[in-house]
Amino acid sequence: MKQLQSVSLSTFADPSIALPIQGESEKTVEERYAYWRVRILYSMIFGYAAFYLVRQNLSMVMPTLISEYGYSKTQLGAIITIWSVIYGVGKFVNGYFSDRSNARYFMTIGLLGAAVTSFCMGFGESLYYFGFFWAINAWFQSMGFPPVARLVTHWFSPAELGTKWGLTIISHQLGSACIALLAGYLIIHYGWESAFIVPAILVMGAAIFLFNRLRDTPQSIGLPSIEQHHGLAKDQQEIEEEHLSPKELIMKVVNNRLLWYVCMANMFFYVVRLGILNWAPTFLKELKGASLMSSGWQVAGYDLAGMVGGIMAGWISDRYFKGRRGPVSVLYMTLLIGCLCCLWWLPAGNQVLSAITMVALGFLVYGPQVLAGVASADMASKKAVGMANGFMGTFAYLGSGLSGICVGWLADNYGWNGGFMFFIASAFLSTFFFSLTWSYRPKVLEDVPAELQE
Repeated sequence: MKQLQSVSLSTFADPSIALPIQGESEKTVEERYAYWRVRILYSMIFGYAAFYLVRQNLSMVMPTLISEYGYSKTQLGAIITIWSVIYGVGKFVNGYFSDRSNARYFMTIGLLGAAVTSFCMGFGESLYYFGFFWAINAWFQSMGFPPVARLVTHWFSPAELGTKWGLTIISHQLGSACIALLAGYLIIHYGWESAFIVPAILVMGAAIFLFNRLRDTPQSIGLPSIEQHHGLAKDQQEIEEEHLSPKELIMKVVNNRLLWYVCMANMFFYVVRLGILNWAPTFLKELKGASLMSSGWQVAGYDLAGMVGGIMAGWISDRYFKGRRGPVSVLYMTLLIGCLCCLWWLPAGNQVLSAITMVALGFLVYGPQVLAGVASADMASKKAVGMANGFMGTFAYLGSGLSGICVGWLADNYGWNGGFMFFIASAFLSTFFFSLTWSYRPKVLEDVPAELQE
């Protein structure tokens, strides 16, 4: 493990770590902090949105692959499952490396690798070819969010973490909405291959921009840590973990009971979230009679509404529940179950009601996604936030894997009624596990003055 740590540090360490600037006035530090926090925030949003351009394109292509090549939903669902398992394992492994690496280099390498694999997807037709390159895509994709989690917790204080995490997560919706519209247009006018090739070229350019904009921690550019800047004491857990070995740190994360509850909640939640995202273009076409462009617009509406829902969830948990994420997650999940039932029972052909329901689903789906990520950061110190988020992500994408092959098999054998029953049962289980974290609040916030929590 020590060898792994030294490899990650030597491979991705910033060669030009800045020393603190002596004699800087408080005003100058405040101005620099304000500038860099805005720059880091929009860079993270832009960068992670770019990952989605070379991730969600497969779900838009699947209806065409089914009609042109006769692939079954079970076969395509197997590719989704392979991707999800590799991505989930990769999030934990890369979460470990991310905590010990420079986020600027780590995230850029992941984005470039994901773009290259998407580019290759446009030059094959066989399931084995798709499965091979999509599996590699999953590993590079798993390098995307751990550095984001690291950056958010190093640049923003615990008292504002829910809100800032919610703002960061709009990258999911922006990227997913853009590829839903772009891929729908490209497939109709230039063939399904273009839905892999064109986004890949765009993302290669985005990776260059991301590398130019990002920096690692405040200390790497001569600024004080966020705790020093806001006058916060270090969390006792973080102090205790400063001298732990990598093995001890991993065991501390794995033995966290509350983190396990969040992991289980997130696993069942991702059956719903990724199930809808991956299968919506197909079930909207087959179950609701929507065209490919109409499906694209509905998926885009789902994602854009999620931007608002995610930010609202983080803000509500900060503002009204003082850092408690469990109650807001339970509320969102309860309403989500109702919306799933509405979408299931809506009659075919009513595209207006279908679109409204998809928008409501998007608003509700992204709230628990934001809060699960924030909760994993709350429950781990900054020294292990990438690993904790990666651990949770491993379970999330086990759920995503179930939503691939299981939903595909259920739809092939029992129709979309079977698929929706699976979604709803998973949502109930997710709600139960979120409820077990109802009372948890980060210990560091207990000592934060009330005015800093507003």
